Formats: sequence, C-alpha cells, structure tokens
Amino acid sequence: MNGPKRMLAILGLGLLAAVGAAAAQSDSAATIAAAVLAAPEELRDGASVLGWDAEGKETVELRAGSNDLVCLADKPGDEAFSVACYHRALEPYMRRGREMAAEGISGETRMKQRWQEIDDGKLKMPDVPATLYVLTGKSYDPATGVVADRYLRYVVYTPYATPESTGLALSPSGPGAPWLMFPGTAGAHIMINPPKEKK
Repeated sequence: MNGPKRMLAILGLGLLAAVGAAAAQSDSAATIAAAVLAAPEELRDGASVLGWDAEGKETVELRAGSNDLVCLADKPGDEAFSVACYHRALEPYMRRGREMAAEGISGETRMKQRWQEIDDGKLKMPDVPATLYVLTGKSYDPATGVVADRYLRYVVYTPYATPESTGLALSPSGPGAPWLMFPGTAGAHIMINPPKEKK
C-alpha cells in the first residue's frame, strides 16, 4: 500500500473509531439519564451509575458520583424497563445479589442465602435504615425521557426490625401505607407502594 492510500486507510480507521466512541458515549449518556430517573430529582446529578456488560451479568461503572446514591441501569435482554437507586451502604448487599443471579441463584434461595451471610458476619448491611427506589415501566423512550406506565415504589431496609420496634403492621393498612416485610430477619424492610395511576 503506497503512502497516500495508507494515510487514507489510517484516517478512515480513525474516523470509524471516533464515530464508535461518540456512539458509545451517547449510549452511555442515555443509559445514565434513564438510570437516575428512579432517584429523587435533587440527588440525580450526584449519583453514581452502574451499567451492565454485554451479557447483562456483571456491572460496570458508567459514572462516579458525588453523593451517597448508587443507581443501577436497566438490564438488557428484555422489553420491560426497570431501574433502581439505593443508598451506598446497601451496595454490598445489592452486589452480592447480582453475583448470585449471575451464578443462576434466584428467588427465595438467593434471598435466604444472603440473609444467612449477614447473620454470619460475611455480608455487611447498614446499621441505620437505608432506602431503595425502584422505577418500572413497560418501556422507556430515550428521545423523550418518558417511561410508559411508570411506577415508583420505595423500600427502606431496616435489618432485624419487627412490628414492635417500628410500630408497623405486616400488611398495608390502606393504599400507599407503609408496612414491614420479613420482620426479624436480616432482610427486614419497610415497603411503600403508592397507588397506581388509573388509566
């Protein structure tokens, strides 16, 4: 290959790399914008954001944060939309859950195994209540930022909490009322499920 052709080839490869990098940056920006929708608006800009690898098994950091919130991007591979944000103190618990899911451990087995690891001192949970925000929907439009049929629910982890220690019932007393789930366990948490919007 002579000099001019070689130069053109190099320039062409450089252009393709630049286009690829721009596309990846754009995809990353869109993924971050979607992930932080689960967070309170005033905390979104400072939240750390985790995305997924191509296989949807392991997380990668898309953005370092400046506050105590971590947001997890929508997992690829299905049509539904689901993102979550949670206090940084919950990251060991959440990370362990993702590791187990990648190993094929799911449902009640994954839940109870993590609880046992907490009981045994192998897995750390926060000493004070820590919140998880979960936003779901049928789909997400990155062009408009709209989540179709969006629903935001709240989970406040309070390990080993009981009705006696919290004054909460074990089921909601009415629409959107808080209630305690899995009382007395390492995974005890307060559930708050706001009423869904009527169509």
